[in-house]
Amino acid sequence: MSNPLPDPFADRPDWAPQPPRPVEIVPATGRIELRGRRVLVGLPGLGWRGDLRADERVVQGSRTYVPVIPEHEWYRAESEQVEVFAPLVPVERVWVETVGERRPPTGPTESGIRLVSLDAPTRRPPTPVFEADAVTGRRVVHVAGSTEQRDLRAVTETYSGTDGDICVRVAPELEWYRWAWRGQAPTTLEVPVHLLWLE
Repeated sequence: MSNPLPDPFADRPDWAPQPPRPVEIVPATGRIELRGRRVLVGLPGLGWRGDLRADERVVQGSRTYVPVIPEHEWYRAESEQVEVFAPLVPVERVWVETVGERRPPTGPTESGIRLVSLDAPTRRPPTPVFEADAVTGRRVVHVAGSTEQRDLRAVTETYSGTDGDICVRVAPELEWYRWAWRGQAPTTLEVPVHLLWLE
């Protein structure tokens, strides 16, 4: 969209939904359990690859490695109890996604180019779905009160729901991936857009 939509909650802070806690990126070299965690791999100055899951560290000789699996393969391995190939990535090239602490609200962000450092992967803050151009297939967080439901994927774009709300249908991530490897349609939930955030 060329013109951002006005914030429908700007004058109503009492009932405006709170954004979810942001995703923080930390090096896998720290003391953090890795099994099943979302990770990014890459090299500073080169770039990063996401949609991956990790298994526990492996030490070979004097080097530490992290088995890294594409996310769809990780879900298939866990669900179907099958073995999948997991390349070993040096631990210093792996970063782990963690859920950070809720931050106080800041002012509106400026549109345009946002420069980042190439020293480590960076994440954007949670974005309201109603501000996104497209959402199908993207990771979303459903925020209802103080509860955050993560590991969801948007299955549709925005549409007018049965009660007149603008909604998006979401599915649990396991079912999203199962849809790909089995062709089994996911169970979806209709969620009003003001309760959804892009992760």
